[in-house]
Amino acid sequence: MLRYLFPILVALSACAPTPQTEVADRRAPATALDLPPMKTFAARRGPDPRRPNAQIAQDYLDLTFQMESGRKLPYMTRFAGPIKVSVNAGAPGHLERDLGQLLSRLRNEAGIPISRAQRGETAQIFVEAIPRKTLQKAVPQAACFVVPNVAGWADFKRNRGRGLTDWTKLKSREKATVIIPSDVSPQEVRDCLHEEIAQALGPLNDLYRLPDSTFNDDNFHTVLTGFDMLILRAHYSPQMRNGMTRQQAAQVIPGVLARLNPRGNYTNTSVPQSINSDWNRQISAALALRSSSGRRTNAANAAVRIAQAQGWRDNRLAFSLFVQGRVSLASSPEKAIAAFLQASNLYKALYGASVHTAHIATQMSAFALSSAQYGAVRNIVDEALPAARGSENAALLATLLMIKAEAVERSDGKAAGAAIRRDALAWGRYGFGSERNVRARLAEVRALVPTQG
Repeated sequence: MLRYLFPILVALSACAPTPQTEVADRRAPATALDLPPMKTFAARRGPDPRRPNAQIAQDYLDLTFQMESGRKLPYMTRFAGPIKVSVNAGAPGHLERDLGQLLSRLRNEAGIPISRAQRGETAQIFVEAIPRKTLQKAVPQAACFVVPNVAGWADFKRNRGRGLTDWTKLKSREKATVIIPSDVSPQEVRDCLHEEIAQALGPLNDLYRLPDSTFNDDNFHTVLTGFDMLILRAHYSPQMRNGMTRQQAAQVIPGVLARLNPRGNYTNTSVPQSINSDWNRQISAALALRSSSGRRTNAANAAVRIAQAQGWRDNRLAFSLFVQGRVSLASSPEKAIAAFLQASNLYKALYGASVHTAHIATQMSAFALSSAQYGAVRNIVDEALPAARGSENAALLATLLMIKAEAVERSDGKAAGAAIRRDALAWGRYGFGSERNVRARLAEVRALVPTQG
């Protein structure tokens, strides 16, 4: 997967750790801060998917037999036997804890025999951490990526552009290298580990229609979900074999899912829509930061029109509206608010108070804070906090708490606001990384507060 970079008004996505904003704001003066110890998330099992197996079977086939670029994959491929993971010597120290939690989840939830390579053991998956600038010089705009048939960065550079690293030519997986940035926040390193190791093991595609998966370029989910674990468990079930064609896999995967996910054995008349390449192009253009704001706005508007014309009432229409709101922030705040509200209402109708609505809550609470609606800020943030915690997104959680702290300080006093802010800063150290980034995010939030008089 190539995780694309895009910023949110006051909530960094996992791919964009450097604070950015798409609205003009007042810069608050720098203030002295003593940052509290970093907070991190404990390992937890992802909730089970809540969709029928017939839909999940179609999702599995679309994820497994096509790449994000649209190229078809003729064969299903996976590793055979136990899988060992090695990490290069230059990796940041905090990586080990998150990698350990991930490998434990893959063993327990997906049933994959995967563990850290010990000294003298041959690895199948190589995790290589290098400076972001070096990574993006090789693959522009990618936050991290995975390559088959190479053992580390140097091996990748030697073999890049050759057939050896072409996923479409594989009939089985022998080794793969995950390339991640070494100089980013702990959260971004963790997110890259989850996405790229999952793709090193299994499906290589992403589908915007999936509401509950990291196999989705909307980047709402940043750690592997229950759906993802089910997909990987199915991929490594004994009935699925290296070299299967899509037709062969389609005959087997319904029975695999019926056994692994009995709660999904019910009928549903809705059928997953096929991939709409025109809509995908417009969404990608709307998220392309190097394009002009006008082009991005036009692309977002086109994506909304396509989604509406297709009659979609799912994740794709909601995400189209969310992107339309983001790209409209600077030029048309009223249009942005309307788009965010529509997206939020649709997400709530589909999934309740979810990580999707929590991301929109950062936008809406920021607007409320800038207009001194402090009671509204508290209500919006409090509704979003459980989903932010549940999704293990420290950057999102920290931003929401920073916004709430400003509102609470002005209604309940400095001490009450300070306690919430301290919690925000602790999560910010994991979500944003450096002290400079944490301070910059806090300054952005404080700049939203109207000046007195």
